[in-house]
Amino acid sequence: MKRAALIALLALCACTTVRQLKEPSTLTPDGKAVRTRTDDALDYSIAIGIDAEPQTVWAVLTDGPSFTKWNSTVTKLDGKIAKGEKLELVSKVAPDRTFTLTVSEADAPKKMVWEDGNGMFLGVRHFTLTPRDGGTVLAMSETYSGLFLGSAEKKMPDFTQNFETFAADVKKEAEARMRAPP
Repeated sequence: MKRAALIALLALCACTTVRQLKEPSTLTPDGKAVRTRTDDALDYSIAIGIDAEPQTVWAVLTDGPSFTKWNSTVTKLDGKIAKGEKLELVSKVAPDRTFTLTVSEADAPKKMVWEDGNGMFLGVRHFTLTPRDGGTVLAMSETYSGLFLGSAEKKMPDFTQNFETFAADVKKEAEARMRAPP
């Protein structure tokens, strides 16, 4: 009976992970974060228009050594921001916790994915850059799912303001880099 229960539990874990809840192109690029809760996932999403080319926005997002200089939501980031690399990140909303993230996708200057966890509790952050009107729309989402989502959610802060601040920080830095002399 124990084996059957374990198999059922593992099957449940496999069915409850959601990597991305919202398609980036459906987000309005207004710099306002949206929190969405479904039966299987919790998601924070935002899109913002940036007056900078995708390559410049990408350079900002992948500049690990400067990450804490322009990003007011993060106090520490160690590691190389590149596909297959591990990052250690400390956020202001959870200053006592170091998140160990894997950069699972990096398709410059279009899309990058960071993730942490497994079927029990999984967090996946997508960054999508779309050229528009001589600039870029940055869409970002973080989707949480897994067997322990319900219990983990009770301990999580609301990330809406954090997402809005991060998006505004990326916009400010990318636009400043576009204006800077070569």
